[in-house]
Amino acid sequence: MPRVLAFVMDSAGVGALPDAASFGDAPKANTIGNVAERVGGLHLPNFERLGLGRTTTIRGVAAVDHPAGAVGRLREKSRGKDTITGHWEMAGIVTEIPFPTYPDGFPPEVVDAFTAITGKPPLGNIPASGTEIIAEMGEEHQRTGRPILYTSADSVFQVACHEDTVPLATLYDWCEKARAMLVRPHEVNRVIARPFTGAPGGYTRTANRRDYAVDPPPSILDRIAAEGVPIHAVGKICDIYCGHGIVDSIRVADNTEGVEQALQIADGLDHGLVFVNLNDFDSKYGHRRNVRGYADALERLDGMIPAILERIRPGDGLIFTADHGCDPTAPGSDHTREYVPFLEYGTAAGADIGVVDGMSRVGERMAAILGSTPK
Repeated sequence: MPRVLAFVMDSAGVGALPDAASFGDAPKANTIGNVAERVGGLHLPNFERLGLGRTTTIRGVAAVDHPAGAVGRLREKSRGKDTITGHWEMAGIVTEIPFPTYPDGFPPEVVDAFTAITGKPPLGNIPASGTEIIAEMGEEHQRTGRPILYTSADSVFQVACHEDTVPLATLYDWCEKARAMLVRPHEVNRVIARPFTGAPGGYTRTANRRDYAVDPPPSILDRIAAEGVPIHAVGKICDIYCGHGIVDSIRVADNTEGVEQALQIADGLDHGLVFVNLNDFDSKYGHRRNVRGYADALERLDGMIPAILERIRPGDGLIFTADHGCDPTAPGSDHTREYVPFLEYGTAAGADIGVVDGMSRVGERMAAILGSTPK
């Protein structure tokens, strides 16, 4: 019986969408392409064989004439450029009305309601880089116990607390209550618990992050699960879909552990979907505008592809894609509105499928390989 391994390279966009300007992005945004150009070329021989070089111009990665699988670019239909919107569309959910964002911070009624939850008014309440705001406000947070509240260009309500100042259980409880409190018109698509450790001047975010997403409508994942196909989540996939259809979930510290855990699951699996989010690209390198780090992460993942391919049996499918862009060469620290790559190996014949309208191609192919068809 078939298996599918699907890897979301979080933020690995391949060129600005035609409407990028309406999202505040430059027409030259191109996460993978610009990273390759800035570092003088990428060494991605395995991605090259799969056809990645056909999705955009990538210095050092050829556009091979005969890719090993189906390759194309997906054009997002939804009105957004964030994790939830991208992943939901992969599962067939198009977000036509954007989730609310807060470029000037949250309004008083939201801050007051959160203060009632925590018992102390939050620090911050501004759009900010997570690493920068804990460096700036972490010491005061530890002195006062006041949580750090911040957002970004995405629809997120992020709460950062030091693990020695606010126990994880308390931080999670605050975020769960904030999720319930944030209803329309302030229904952000994610509340994120952002714990950190360390001392002033050396604060570090930990792997104990939790995402509390809006409950999604019925999706392709629900359909697959209802037909008896087990779905195994790695990384933040389970949080993104609020656990819908997912039989188990593994949290990971980095991309390498994400791939390793996915392969362990695949080794013990006769039938099912292993759905993986590789978040380092976005959180560690894209948002932090770390071009060299992004390039190194792509090359490390490329080096793991042979081990992934060894697991693909006849009838299995392997998919690489992304949920949005986060061009580390662009100004600011936010996501970028881009096409995303689609690489399918296994059951798909080698071909350039061009531009596909809609990221639901990912979920539709998962379902088809696993024997599920729309009713």
